[in-house]
Amino acid sequence: MIRSFAFTTQGRLHSADIEMFLMPTLLADTNLFLWVDLEKPTPAETKFALEDVFHFHPLSIEDCVQASPSPKVEEYVPKEEDKFVPYLFMVIHAVDYSRTDGVFATSELNFFLGKNFLVTYHDSPLRAVQSVQDRATKGTMHIARAPDRVAHTLLDAIVENYKPALEELSLEIASVEVQIKKEVLHLRQIIGPQREVLARFARGEFKLIRAHLVPYYRDVYDALFHIGELAQTYADSLTGILHVYLNMSSNQTGEVVKILTLVTLLTTPLTMVGTWWGMNFQDMPELKWKHGYLMAWIVMLGWTVVIWWWFKKKKWL
Repeated sequence: MIRSFAFTTQGRLHSADIEMFLMPTLLADTNLFLWVDLEKPTPAETKFALEDVFHFHPLSIEDCVQASPSPKVEEYVPKEEDKFVPYLFMVIHAVDYSRTDGVFATSELNFFLGKNFLVTYHDSPLRAVQSVQDRATKGTMHIARAPDRVAHTLLDAIVENYKPALEELSLEIASVEVQIKKEVLHLRQIIGPQREVLARFARGEFKLIRAHLVPYYRDVYDALFHIGELAQTYADSLTGILHVYLNMSSNQTGEVVKILTLVTLLTTPLTMVGTWWGMNFQDMPELKWKHGYLMAWIVMLGWTVVIWWWFKKKKWL
């Protein structure tokens, strides 16, 4: 599916659902900004939009169509034989945390950002894209005055969607430490490279990003940096909780072994003496002792008391 919008430099909607053959004409109009959004497009739609209309570099088209495990940004400057104009290609990952499933659903969002156009490509519906489109077409705050401003709004919306995910994680830390730790690590693996991508925008590295919008990109970077720190805090907290749990389990096991050892040692005198006199051989001299029964009790109780006293002295009891 392809959605397309043309906006004036004042951020007002000029036209929507533009016929593909009209797009080159609109691109030539310096008073308009064109946003083309491809959501799960067919191969024919992808080829026509990315190759025939915008003539993007084949490498960026390949990176766009294929799933990319890491966020990145690349600047493409045309050579003499190229048909495309200068643009930035960026890969960003949005997240949607489902508490029911307990996992992060990550969705890739690709940007082609030029001086007077923005092309977004994604294989599944994204709340951030739909929300920004609604705001842009309704003229809210005139966010559609330029492509870099819309790109900033999209990035800001994506970063904002990380916060509810972290809040959900914080509620589940106590009960599902190991599983959540895996998800936090997954989130950190996404945030780390993505932070590097946004850092390049925050430093004003790209000429296609106008200078007065660089602080806005820096604000998005700061928000993502803060979220990354929170994720690190949660990971450290989970590690600490897991260590405490393992130590408690180890201590409990040690206590059980200690008790079993004490019981075994305390009952050893009873077992040995009882076993010795329980053999009942005919020629055992002890069987003819007048006070043999009393002597057996004295030996067993005396030995047990000595062992108990020794344990108390060593503070093992």
